[in-house]
Amino acid sequence: MAKASTRSNRTDTYLSRILGAMGLLCALLLVLVVFFLLKEAWPVVQSGGWLRFFHAQGWYPLEQLFGMLPMIWASIAMALGAILLALPIGVASALFLLFYAPPSVAKIYRLLLNLLAGIPSVVFGLWGLTELVPIIATWHAPGTSLLAAILVLTLMIIPTVALTSVAALSAVPKELHAGAQALGLTRKTRIMSVIIPAAKAGIISGALLATARALGETMAVLMVAGNVVQTPSSLFDPVRALTANIALEMAYAMSDHRASLFAAGLLLTLIVWGLALIASRIVKSNGKVLAYAK
Repeated sequence: MAKASTRSNRTDTYLSRILGAMGLLCALLLVLVVFFLLKEAWPVVQSGGWLRFFHAQGWYPLEQLFGMLPMIWASIAMALGAILLALPIGVASALFLLFYAPPSVAKIYRLLLNLLAGIPSVVFGLWGLTELVPIIATWHAPGTSLLAAILVLTLMIIPTVALTSVAALSAVPKELHAGAQALGLTRKTRIMSVIIPAAKAGIISGALLATARALGETMAVLMVAGNVVQTPSSLFDPVRALTANIALEMAYAMSDHRASLFAAGLLLTLIVWGLALIASRIVKSNGKVLAYAK
């Protein structure tokens, strides 16, 4: 028994060290990426500061004007529009999967969500360009627009919202389910008044992660948004996202132009990093509340 216990302790120690090293490697990789972006963007940041990206009169690299504000607004509008559509659909999908679907249907539905999550973004972009854009063009030319980008991004992040919502709803303590049943509440009342409020933090954190994915999407947005640098005033306006701008211009950018594209990448990284940090804080605070409730 003593030998078995010693071996088990050694295995736990080795495993702990390996996992710790892997975690440290991931953290180091993130630091190196941020350092690389900051190093490449530093020449333009040092010469004019960050404010030049928010006050310059548009994006005109040949005239040394690198105003990102129209593209920032376009990126935010795409991400917010997509999450506003995807959140109710994703949560409804999770509720159907857990509480309403028969086991055989739930199994198939979960598989479909996983498959949808694995479809490459370029496929969504190709579908949007050939099918969705012509439909929008019949309402308002040219069809490539903010609306097209929002709809394509919605399809892309619905699986993320649905699967994270499933995880959040499944983590609700069984005691809450049992207490709600003991009170004689109907299934609808249990779901709306007990289960969803208890899983709210997990659902919100999943929505934030889906928003981060929408902000970082490149190829699908590049194919359907129209790629015109302007602040959107309508859903039918062609726009250009920051990610698409980097993909379009990096191949031939030089000097301050190139540094400005790296600055855009750094800005996107910091925004996504902030969303991930908020999501982790929400999950952590919710865990403390549930532990206290128990």
